[in-house]
Amino acid sequence: MSNARQAQHPISPAFTARWSPRAFDGRPLTQEQLRSLFEAARWTPSAVNFQPWRFCYALAGTPLFEDFVGLLVESNQVWARHAGALVAVLSQTTRTGTDGEEKPFASHAFDTGAAWMNLAMQAHDMGLATHAMGGFDADRARQYLKPPANMAINAFVAIGYRGDASALPEALQAREQASDRTPQEQWVFEGPMA
Repeated sequence: MSNARQAQHPISPAFTARWSPRAFDGRPLTQEQLRSLFEAARWTPSAVNFQPWRFCYALAGTPLFEDFVGLLVESNQVWARHAGALVAVLSQTTRTGTDGEEKPFASHAFDTGAAWMNLAMQAHDMGLATHAMGGFDADRARQYLKPPANMAINAFVAIGYRGDASALPEALQAREQASDRTPQEQWVFEGPMA
């Protein structure tokens, strides 16, 4: 697919070329590929170097993968089951302060979002596609993944090799294209917003 998205200002073409397809070809990823993706996430900037992100994963073709697929909402299961791996993205919401007390860690989601983006850009660089999903059963995911109480489950990510869009259900085929973005003028403010 050609990339018709156009930046308003000069940026690396990787940012407009990366998008979130749903069509994957089902080939499993290797442990080595996943380790490279997680290594990219490892080098994410983090407030006070706390690194609150956590990743749980399952490779296609394994029983764990089928379990992960089952944690997604049905509309995501339809296409995500063809990914090469599924990754749950979690973040630690508290940290121990200098006084020894457990306190909220305000930037946990900000830092973890940056780690996910590092992973996504590394995947793009490796010729892989990623698609993050908020559509999962939060209660079942918590029961299955068994994170500590101070861990938020933020998203699941499908990772794999691009597949043929014609293999998707008809309703999804029309959506299998890179979306545009809102112009900066609508969300960048010099000084106060009002």
